[in-house]
This record gives sequence, structure tokens and C-alpha cells, in this order.
Amino acid sequence: MNASSKTRRWLIALAVILVLMAGGFAAHAWLGGKKEAPPPSSVVEIGDIERTVTAVGSLQPKEYVDVGTQVSGRVEAVHFEINDRVKKGDLIAEIDASTIEATIQSDRADIENLEAQLAQQRAEAVLAQQQYERNQRMAESRAVSQDTVDQAQAALAVARASVKATQAQLKSAAASLARDLTNLGYTKIFAPMDGTVVSQTTLEGQTVNANQSTPVIVQVANLDIMTVWAQVTEADINKIQPGMKAYFTTLGMPERRWSGTVRQVQPTPEIVNDVVLYNVLIDVANNERLLLPDMTVQVFFVLGEAHGVPVVPITALRQRGPQRYEATVLTPQGPQTREVTIGVTSRLLAEVKSGLEVGDRVVTAAPTGAQQNERRPRMMGPRL
Repeated sequence: MNASSKTRRWLIALAVILVLMAGGFAAHAWLGGKKEAPPPSSVVEIGDIERTVTAVGSLQPKEYVDVGTQVSGRVEAVHFEINDRVKKGDLIAEIDASTIEATIQSDRADIENLEAQLAQQRAEAVLAQQQYERNQRMAESRAVSQDTVDQAQAALAVARASVKATQAQLKSAAASLARDLTNLGYTKIFAPMDGTVVSQTTLEGQTVNANQSTPVIVQVANLDIMTVWAQVTEADINKIQPGMKAYFTTLGMPERRWSGTVRQVQPTPEIVNDVVLYNVLIDVANNERLLLPDMTVQVFFVLGEAHGVPVVPITALRQRGPQRYEATVLTPQGPQTREVTIGVTSRLLAEVKSGLEVGDRVVTAAPTGAQQNERRPRMMGPRL
């Protein structure tokens, strides 16, 4: 082996040694400089917290009337259109009254005929009474036979019966006239309440038949007060009580919140796809007329709430008893365990009654899937 080969080998070995030394120094520097990642944490802050039960529902007017007709005929006129405001007593529609008017004329003619018959029968009854009394006197002196008296008495009874029959017919004819006069009044349809025309199911010129069902001309509703029909599951219905505070949002304005109170919890359930649901009614003012019938809403029933209080994530607490928990606080001296008393809770947050101060940084565990999907309550912002 010549000198040049030895030199080349020494150079290669030296290069390998230098590379290994450089790698060792780099590894030592990296391992020595790496610090343990801090645990996940959160700061105790001032906020608002609510404990709620959610449900889906729809909006309906609290007061509405299907304005229909009680008589059959052609609709001659409809005086209001959808969205028109009406007052109680306003003329909404008119039905062709010619047939009823003709019937009324016939009723009055029948009454006049019966009244004439009654006058004649009363005169005949008076004559029969006189003949019967005369025959009675003549029978006492044996001027006529008893058979003649009996015939006169029978004729008097028949005359009186005819009078009573005609009087009954007159009463029936008068009742028919009153009924037809009432039906004539039904040809003019008036608004039964103040409100807004929200639908029209019968058009001008259309013929309606009231004998089969009551035809609806228009629906009048009071849109100043709307009612939420919320469907609450059987698992949550026992938490809902009349007078409870609730609020809701609509699909079109999810940022706007409408508030009200529970008016009624209906005891009769609806079963939809094997799910038992109960209707809960909430009234809300609609002065701006932004709420319309059949809108879909998401309802939040407030079971408990606190505003402007210290709040901490639920994942920072470890339960040690009823309303008693522990939390680990990160301090300059190191982690410290403190006993915490809480108040109102949601799935994400808890109200701190004691044990923690605003600004404390607490160790939090990784949230569960349900907690990650839970909507965080708004923190100290304007309330609508």
C-alpha cells in the first residue's frame, strides 16, 4: 500500500468521525433544548351562562278566524285582498242573494194566504159556536133532537181544530220566513275581528256549496301576537313549566332573538317516527311584523341563567360532591389544586361561586364530542 492510498483512507476516516461528532452534538443540543409541552388550559373570565332545553317549532297567529259562508251561491264580490287590514264589522264578501230573496217573497205570500184562511176559519168557528148554543137551548124545550145538538157540537170542534191547524201552519211559515231572512243576512260576510287577511281560498265569481261543508272565503288573523308551537321530547317535557322564560330564533334571522314565556304545556302528545313529542305554546309580540305564520324556529327554554359572573370550562373541573369540584390552577409556583363551588352549568361552562378568581389559568381536559358540538353561550355582549 503506497503513501497516497494511506493518506486517502485517513482523510475518509477523519471525515466520518467529524460527521458523527457533528450529529452527536446536534442531537444533544436538540434533546437538551426540547421542553415538555404545557398542558391545555383556559382562563377564568367574566361571562353569561345559560342552561337550556332546545326544541324545534313553528309560528302561528295566536288569534285567527276562517271566515266562511253559511249559504250556497255565487260569490259576487270579495272586498279585501291578502295582507289587507280589516276592522271588526267590515264587509268582506257578498254572495248572490237573488234566490233567497225569491224564497222570502214566496214565504210572505204563504203567510198572507194562511192568514186569510185563518180569518175564514175563525168566522166559521164563531158560527159553529152560535149554532151549537142555539141547538142546546132548543133541545131544552125539545124543539130539536139530541142528535142535532151532537152534530152542532162536532161541527164546532172541527171548526176550532181547523183554526188551530192553520195557526200552526202560520207559525211554521213565519219560522221559514225568519230562516230565509237570516240566510239573506248571511249573503253579506263581515269581519268577526280586527286583523289581517292572511289567505283567500275562494275567488270572486266562484260558486260555493254550504250544504256539504262550510266554504272558507278568507282567513283573518291577528299578527300582532304570534304563538310558537314548540315540540319537546318526552325526556325534557317535565323540565318545562308555564311561566318559564324562553327565546327563539328563525332560519331567516338566526342572529335575532325573540323572547317570551311559556303559556301552556299541552298534555296530549304527538308521535312522529316513534318519537313522543309534546306541544309547548309561547306567546310573543310581533309589533314589527317580522314573524309570519308557519316560520320554522329553534326554541331555547331557560332552565337557569347567570349574567356577568366568573365562568370556567366544565373540562377544568373534577367532581368531588354535589356542586363541589376541584380544579388545577397554573401558578408561578407550579400547579395547585383548589376546591371550587359552582352555580349554573351548561354543557360547556360552569358559574364559579368560590375557589377561583377571574384571570386564573386552569388546566382543562380534552373536550368530548358532545361538548365540541355544543354551541358556546355568548360572553358579555349586547342582549337582544
